[in-house]
Amino acid sequence: MDFIDFHCDTLYKSATMNLSLDDTIMEVTQSENLKSRWLQCYAVWIPDDYTFEMAEDLFFKSVKKLNDECKRLNIRLIKKNENVSSVFKNNINTALITVENSKVIGNDLKNIEILSGLSVKIVTLTWNGSNQIGDGALVTDARGLTDFGRLAVLKMEKNGIVIDISHSSDKLFYDVAQIASRPFIATHSDSRSVVNNKRNLTDEQFKIIVEKKGIVGINFHNEFISQNSMKSTKYDIFNHIEKFLSLGGENAICIGSDFDGCTLPCDMPKKIYISDLYELFLKQNYNESLVRKIFYENALNFFENFDNSRIM
Repeated sequence: MDFIDFHCDTLYKSATMNLSLDDTIMEVTQSENLKSRWLQCYAVWIPDDYTFEMAEDLFFKSVKKLNDECKRLNIRLIKKNENVSSVFKNNINTALITVENSKVIGNDLKNIEILSGLSVKIVTLTWNGSNQIGDGALVTDARGLTDFGRLAVLKMEKNGIVIDISHSSDKLFYDVAQIASRPFIATHSDSRSVVNNKRNLTDEQFKIIVEKKGIVGINFHNEFISQNSMKSTKYDIFNHIEKFLSLGGENAICIGSDFDGCTLPCDMPKKIYISDLYELFLKQNYNESLVRKIFYENALNFFENFDNSRIM
C-alpha cells in the first residue's frame, strides 16, 4: 500500500519539543521494515500570534531539524526542482517540506526565493487568523488577498511553490482562484456539505479546484469530518470522499491527514492505521484502482501537472 500524505504537524512537535521524528509520542512515526512507499509532507506550522522574527526563527530551526532527522532515519528529502514522482518511485521513505502560514514571508517578496531555495514545495497562505497575505477562515468579515498577497501568490508560483488554500477565508479562496496561473490545492480540507464548518470546502470551491487540476487532501480532524465529533470514526472520512467523488473528484482526492495537529477519529489514532482506511474502501466495493488514486496516484499526477505548468 503506497501512500502520500499532504499534511502533518509532526515537524512542529519535533522542532519545538526537541523530539526525534520517530519518538513514540508522534502520530506519524517511522515504521520498521517498510514494505511500501511513503511520502510525508512535513509542515512548518507558524502560529497566528507569532511575529515575523519568531516565525523566521521557527522556520529555520524546523528546516535544520528535518534535514538532520532525514539523514539519521534514512528518509529521502526531496530537494528543489527534483521530480517528485521519480524520487517517490525510487525510494521507500520520502519527505517534502511545506509551510503552514505565510507569516514567515513577512513583508519582503525576496523571502519567497529563500523558501524556494530551501526546497519548500507548498505554502498554506494563512492559518485561521490574519497575516500580510489576507485572512483565514475564522476571521469575522474576512478580506480576500491584500495587494501584497496578490504579488506574493504570483511570486510563489514563479518560484515553483504550490499555493495551498486550506485555512483560507472564502474571499481569499476566490481571489486565489481568479489570479492563479498554476494548479493550486487544499492540503487538508473536507466537505462543507457533509459538515458545515468554515474550514471545509463548499461544493463550488471543490469544483473550482478540480477545474484548475488541483487536489484536495482529506483531513482527519474529528470536528471537520463528523457532526458528532467525539464519536467520529474512519467511516466519517469515507463520507467526505463519497461527496467529493459525486462532484467529479476521482482524479482530485488525496489524503491530508493533519496527524500531530488535530483530534483524530477514535479508530485512527496513528499513521500505522492508514492501512485500515485502505481496507475500508475495498470493503465498500471501491475498485482498487480508485483507491490507489486516492492514496498516491492523484498526488503524483498533481505534481506532474504543476511542474508542466511552469512559468517561464
